Amino acid sequence: MLSQNQIKHITALKVKKYREEYGQFIAEGHKLVSDLMNSEFIIEGIYATSDWIAVHTPMTREKKIPVFETLPREMERISALSSPSPVLAVLKIPNDDCINFPTCQLANLPAYQFTSSLSLALDDIRDPGNFGTIIRIADWFGIDTVLCSEGCVELFNPKVVQATMGSIARVKVIRCNLVQALTSLTGSHNMVPVYGTLMDGEQIFTQTLTEHGIIIIGNESRGISSELVPFITKKLLIPSYGNSELGKAESLNAAVASAIICAEFRRKIIKN
Repeated sequence: MLSQNQIKHITALKVKKYREEYGQFIAEGHKLVSDLMNSEFIIEGIYATSDWIAVHTPMTREKKIPVFETLPREMERISALSSPSPVLAVLKIPNDDCINFPTCQLANLPAYQFTSSLSLALDDIRDPGNFGTIIRIADWFGIDTVLCSEGCVELFNPKVVQATMGSIARVKVIRCNLVQALTSLTGSHNMVPVYGTLMDGEQIFTQTLTEHGIIIIGNESRGISSELVPFITKKLLIPSYGNSELGKAESLNAAVASAIICAEFRRKIIKN
């Protein structure tokens, strides 16, 4: 059984204020916790049912992770999910200069190989589900670095972590001032192509796309910020094929748009 202090502490981690105070976040579910156990994240405790513990004891012992048997009614109290899973992990938020803005050293960004691979830049993505899903999409399409603006939802929000479905363990997320970052990366010595979808862009399905560069994904409601538009070297458009007397969708969900864009970049690279 868990103590009241343990329950109180884990429950507090659902709130950003306490995640920052304790330097910890939570992750739930078998696959998510398994992926994080095999990552560089430090797990400070696993809270799980007896059945889960029985199966995973060899791994938790090997990695020297503290494990606490948790009753189903206790899982309901500490879980951030509507249907609690059999396992919840408490993890340390990395003391990483590139994760914890504003200490991120923008001068170091070129070291992340922006000139040889694709990266995403998320402009004020506010919905946790969208943010987490975009990280998952990046992982699926082999994009290992994601820049996110200061206005994006917090990476360690439980809903974001859950939506990544384990991809948070494999994708580097760098929170920074995007204007400063793009200024650094697209200067005269670091000519990195920058793509973005805009209403006056050219249809993405007919364009020549590169194997490297930065793809800007705009905010869910207002799109790409005006201060970022000047950095875009290639404006793209995902065309709408809707043709109904009742009208058509005004825009695409940010995560859906990200998937279409990433898929098209990869298709063009393979085709060429």
